[in-house]
Order: sequence, then structure tokens, then C-alpha cells
Amino acid sequence: MNILVIEDDKSTSDHLRQGLANNGHHVEFAADGKLGLIKAKAGSFEVLVVDRMLPELDGLSIVKALRDAGNHTPILLLTTMSGLDDRVEGLEAGADDYLVKPFAMPELLARLNALSRRPANNVQTVLRVGGLELDLLKREVQRDSNAVDLQPQEFKLLEYLMRSDGRIVTKTMLLEHVWGFHFDPQTTVVETHMSRLRAKLDRGHAKSMIITQRGVGYRLVG
Repeated sequence: MNILVIEDDKSTSDHLRQGLANNGHHVEFAADGKLGLIKAKAGSFEVLVVDRMLPELDGLSIVKALRDAGNHTPILLLTTMSGLDDRVEGLEAGADDYLVKPFAMPELLARLNALSRRPANNVQTVLRVGGLELDLLKREVQRDSNAVDLQPQEFKLLEYLMRSDGRIVTKTMLLEHVWGFHFDPQTTVVETHMSRLRAKLDRGHAKSMIITQRGVGYRLVG
């Protein structure tokens, strides 16, 4: 991916530079908000990583300016603010996701991969991965034309996995997007629901569609 990072902290920038480059991404940097906004408007990027607190122009102002200009490039907001209201404010400004510092590189990479695969205007009502089909309007799931009966939360979990298009999603991402937790409640809710969902999808099939990447997360394969 071609990624623009707008970050004024050198240690964080160096960490991002090394981690993203090691995973094959091309990265451009801006150390203040004004320069970052200019680069974001002029360049062609798959994803933007924007620090919330920046000199010259803060991260929220960058997000709002881009959205007002019709720029819909996915934006991951980096913040040291762990309060729910602060993060909600970022999402309402137009950011697509957020990550609280300090963060682990695998978590950042998983979120960037998910954002890069997200359609700008997602109007799909039927999702398909291999022989798996999920109908959002009928609330029905089939694997190889056989009906799979899911509970509402299992349905929501599967929808998120399918929209991730084979990319790894972390437990934190699932807690936020499926259960609405903006913190880790230290429960096994993800593992329990994932186990039930896997058992239902794989019933009568030799191949499992949900792969566990130990220490990282989960991904759905066709």
C-alpha cells in the first residue's frame, strides 16, 4: 500500500517507518498538520495514518478538511486519549478507525489492511466468500447451498469477517466492531462466539473456513 503518515513524534515515526517498510508498504511522512493536509490532498494514498495532536493543524481538523473536500481515503487516527468521548469525536469527524498509543505493530497492520479493503460506498446486501453466502436483507447464511442457522451476534461476527476479505482481524477489532466495546473487558466472548460460529459453518465440511492466527487474530478463507 501507499501510506501517508502524519506524525510529529520522531520515535513513533521511526517505529512506523520500520514496521510498515518491513511489511512491503511505501510510506510518506509529514511532521506537521499543514504539510500533512497538503500531501493528503495532492497524493494518491490507500490509507492515511494521522496523529490527533499535531503542530500547525490538529488531526481532527485534517480529517474534517479532507472529508469536506470530498476526499474519502480511509483514515486511521492515532491518539493518546483513551476516553470514549475523545475517540467518538474522532469517528464523528470522519475518521474510519482509531488506535490508542502505545500500540502493537500487528494491531496497526491488521487495521490498515482492513481499511484498505473497505469499499468507499458499500451497498452490498449479499456477501460471498467461496461457497459461503450471507444475505443481509433476508438475514440468511448458506454454505454450499446448505442453510446455516446463526444467532444474531454470530451473524454480525460473520458479516465482519466476510467484509474483511480474508485479512486478519484482531480480538480488539472484533470487540469494537461487533460488540461495541472500546476497551478489553477481559472476557472470552470473542473466543466463545468464534468457536460456535466455526462449528456451525464447518458442520459437514472437511475444511474449516475460519483460521486462527495465534497471538494475532482470525481470518476467513474461501
